Amino acid sequence: MKLKYLSVLVAAGVATSAVASEKKTWEANAELGAIITSGNTETTTFKGALNVKHNLENWNNEYKLDGIYKEDEVEKDNGTKVTERTNEKYFASAQGNYKLNEENAHLFVYGSYLSDYFGAYRQEAVVSGGYGLRLLDTDTMVLNAEIGPGYKYFQYPDDSTEVGDDGELLADEWEGEVIALAKADYTWQISEGAKFTQLVAMEYGSTNTKTRSETALLTKINGSLQMKVGFNVTHNSDVADDKENTDTETALTLVYNF
Repeated sequence: MKLKYLSVLVAAGVATSAVASEKKTWEANAELGAIITSGNTETTTFKGALNVKHNLENWNNEYKLDGIYKEDEVEKDNGTKVTERTNEKYFASAQGNYKLNEENAHLFVYGSYLSDYFGAYRQEAVVSGGYGLRLLDTDTMVLNAEIGPGYKYFQYPDDSTEVGDDGELLADEWEGEVIALAKADYTWQISEGAKFTQLVAMEYGSTNTKTRSETALLTKINGSLQMKVGFNVTHNSDVADDKENTDTETALTLVYNF
């Protein structure tokens, strides 16, 4: 519910600024996808995202919201079928980039929060800062890289079997550790109507190393509407015995650019 209200406020702010300012300093796009089936198999999947960029004289700021919700029909041992939630995940992040005198270089401050009911970790919160540099900048290709230290808080899943030093389950406890972050963000404007993006990010810590890969291909439908095919991979080096190290997600969504 909080994420819902936050997305409404961000969208309202984008609309207000676009009207009030002759120079376009705000850029935003909203992403939405849904799959609903009935009959022999009943499933419901919703995926949504909101990305906002605020470009100022000395700062480039970026805000992201992302969520997915899925229900599936599951057959119980007694033969009855019930609808159960099988995936629910929400993500929010904010990053401020301060432009340096050096060309294409910046300092960044970053914060994020993840709530994942079925993932390797129940909740994660990250704060970090560091240095970023544009390594490639042509008419069709851009490659940015960032690196810096940070701190990560995380909570084990509700059904976790992880046990602390005192012998108590860690499911309801928050752990914390210093981490090192690295990110590479690549964009290729294939043609006027097609764009390819690739993001690779790593959070290295003594407890767990998390690696994310986000691959997407966007094709223009009209001036403001695009179709997006995305494939995301998340790998955690250390998870509970009943959890998989790698999660993948493939999605087909529509993207509207403000």
